[in-house]
Formats: sequence, structure tokens, C-alpha cells
Amino acid sequence: MTSKVVGTIREAITSAELKDGMAISFHHHLRNGDHVLNMVMEEIAKLGIKDLTVNVSALFDVHMPLVEHIKNGVVTTLQTDYVSRGIGTHISNGVMNNPVEFRTHGGRPADIERGVTPIDVAFVAASTSDKFGNATGRIGKSACGSLGYPVSDAACANKVVVITDNLIDGDLREMSVDSLTGELVGVMSGSPIEGKSITPTIPAEQVDYVVEVSEIGDPAGIVSGTTKITEDPTGLFMAETATKVIEASGLLRDGFSFQTGAGGASLATSKYLKEIMLRDKIKGSFALGGITSYMVDMLEAGCFEKLLDVQCFDLGAVESIKKNPNHIEISAYKYASPINPDAAVNKLDVVILGATEIDTNFNVNVHTDSKGLLMGGAGGHSDASAGAKITMIITPLYRKTNPIVLDQVAYVTTPGKDIDVLVTQAGVAVNTSLEKNRELESRLKAAGVNVKSIFDLKREAEEVTGAPKKLVKGEREVAKILYRDNSEPQIIYSVETDA
Repeated sequence: MTSKVVGTIREAITSAELKDGMAISFHHHLRNGDHVLNMVMEEIAKLGIKDLTVNVSALFDVHMPLVEHIKNGVVTTLQTDYVSRGIGTHISNGVMNNPVEFRTHGGRPADIERGVTPIDVAFVAASTSDKFGNATGRIGKSACGSLGYPVSDAACANKVVVITDNLIDGDLREMSVDSLTGELVGVMSGSPIEGKSITPTIPAEQVDYVVEVSEIGDPAGIVSGTTKITEDPTGLFMAETATKVIEASGLLRDGFSFQTGAGGASLATSKYLKEIMLRDKIKGSFALGGITSYMVDMLEAGCFEKLLDVQCFDLGAVESIKKNPNHIEISAYKYASPINPDAAVNKLDVVILGATEIDTNFNVNVHTDSKGLLMGGAGGHSDASAGAKITMIITPLYRKTNPIVLDQVAYVTTPGKDIDVLVTQAGVAVNTSLEKNRELESRLKAAGVNVKSIFDLKREAEEVTGAPKKLVKGEREVAKILYRDNSEPQIIYSVETDA
């Protein structure tokens, strides 16, 4: 096998024959610490390439330079699963001529693999690569853990460029990670040194070019304010209530499977759940999704047999996936693709998620805020909700002066048919329009859970905040929400602000 190393990002771009009108892709495993997208886009702009489609699994405020590339015509189409508030505000203000296409974390790989969103050149940030292109995110100075999102990109793109800040000698496939030190080691006497063997996430056969740079990003940026357990008493109370719902549901038994979102109250639920599982000696089968240190603690305490990890949400998870053989990397396709009948979300017992708005039909919005400004996206929200036996939303009744329970959400991220329970500080509402939940409501009442009608929760919220202000939508179409199977697309309209 020959070396695929080229000297610079610019050389990789020109060697891949990137031209006007093509589609390129990136992933977001370094989250708000990512440097690769900005470095690549800067070189593309200098080369005078225009009219590109950028397909990226998520965008954070670190990617704000992308806005100038949009204004300058370098980027004319954007496909993503999530945008941070900074970039989202510019999109809501109409910075793009073409509406942004929002998919889910499962819908994105499905559309890549079906050829709906073809990719000409995929740029993969990898914390370690060998000169042949075998690449991983589990080791190296910029380790981000799982690289689940670019797997479909690399498999399907016409050209693949791996960008790394840890280019190693030898073949990555012949190495392992020492179980004590976490350091990369070679092969001794024909057998790997005791530890976790390295299976490249991106295999050399899929890679065309490898570029070494000084720094692909700052791993500290993996952790954001939304991936830390809440210390707010209201949030902790809701987490305790959510745990009681799980306990009363009848699903908390040996073989239990679980996913939680990245919100503070959702993460706090794992703390209380761990206590119950240890107390009752319950051994779950797996925990899923974006993995945090709280899930790692549950794995190490014996609460679960394994973690299935599409993305590490903090550095504790990064360290765990490096060394623990029961902490398993999976692709976004394996995680949540609607065209994969064996997707992990379809085996979930319970998923706990958040909401910026929820209405009396249990429809959930996590794309926009109360003013209609883009500040999020489905991510895996819709995928996990569709697959789990019980989907639970944890949210306060109101934030500041804005009620969260409404007559109708501005935009539907996840439809009410996939939502089972709403947990607030004032009580729990069960979606009994779904016949399967009528027994669940009876179980919760019997267990002493404070069950209320969602209409009562809406009324109680408005007693504090007053009636919600009517959202005034602009006339310009700025984005399109595609459900995980691309059904029932919705248009998001502009909002005028000082971006």
C-alpha cells in the first residue's frame, strides 16, 4: 500500500479536482473546538471556487466564518442536522438565497447512501491517521472519540481527504491501545500488546489523500454548556420525576436499554437511574447515542453491558472509548438510519430528550426559539423518538416569560405520534391519544406520579407568563425541515433581528 500523504490542504483540494458547483462534506465530532471546516473553507475561497454545497452533520459558533463564505458566494447550499444560535440567527435573517436543508442524524446517512445528497469531496478530521489513510478519532492529542458521523461520507464520496494532526508511521491496523496508559503501541511477537486493538473508523481503501496539519481542533471544545449535568433545583426535581416514570413503566429490568439527550436535566436523570439500577441489581443491555461521562460511570458500575457510541460528548467519554472494549463505536447509519432495519434506536426502551416548545398534541420543536430564530436542529431527536418504546420530554413549564407548552408549536421537529410523556416541574402528562400509553398512565398514577392533562400544564404555565405572543413569521423561506424519512417537509420562515 502506498502513501497518500500530500503537503497541504490546498494540494488536497486541487488533487481532488474540486470545482464550482460541487458538494463537500464535514463532520462535527470536535463540536465547538473544530478547526478543520474553517481551514478547508479558507483555502477553497482563496482558490476562487464558488457555488458549493456544504453537507455538515452540525455547525457551531466556531464555524461563524462560514457566514462570510455564504455572503461571498463560495457556499450557496447548506445541508445540516443542527446549527448553533450564532449561525442560526444569520440564516433566520436570510443570509442564504437557497433554504437550508435540515435532516436528522439518521436521515443524513440514509440520504448520502441512497444518493439523494451526493458528495464530491468529503473532508474528515481525524485525530490519528497513518500515511495510507487508516483513520480514527480515538487517540492522539486532539482525540474526540467516536467518528460515527463521517462513516457514510467516506464510504460514498467520490474523493475523501483525511486531515490529521497525528500522522503515524506504520499501519494503524497493526496497533493497539495500552489498557493502562492509553498510549498507542505496536505489535510484539505477532500479537498486539494487551489492550484495545485499533480498528480504523475510516479505512485506507476509502481514502484518497491525507494531510497533516498542526492542529485539527481543541478537544476542550467538545464540551459545551448543554453537556453538563444541571445544578438547578427545578431541573434536578424533573430528573427525579423522570426516573420515577421509568421505574413505574415496567421497562426497568435486566436488558434495559436507554438514551438520554444532552440537556442538563436529561443528564441528571442518569445519576438517579444509576442509583436505582445498583440498588435493585439491574443489568441493562446498552446505553446509546452521544455518550457522556455519566454514561461511562454507569458502564463501569455494571449498570450496562456496553455503550454504543456515535459521538463522545465530553472528554471522559473520549478516554473511555480509547481503552474500554465494551465502549463501542458505531456509525450514524447503525445508530439511527431509517433505511437500516437493525438501527440501534429501534431497540431502545427509553429515551429522554428536551424541547424548546411542545404543544397540546405533543408535537416538539427544537429547531427555533420562541422568537422563531434558528438555534438548533433535530440531531437524533426524531430518530430516537421514533424507535424507543417510551420517549420522554423533560422541560420546564416556562423559561423567563415564555410558556413552553403551547396550543401549537411554530415548527414540528418531532411529531406527537412519537412522544409519550412530558415531564415538567408541575407534573407529568401522558400522550393518551396513543392507545399504547393508556396502561402507562395507569401505572404512573398507581406509583404516585403527579399525572396531569397537558392542557392543565399549558394553563398553569400561562398563569405565570400570560398568554404567549403570536409569532410573526417573515415572508422569506430560509430553511426546510425534513423528517427522518423526508416525509412532510416544513418551511421555516425568516425573522428580522440585528444579526
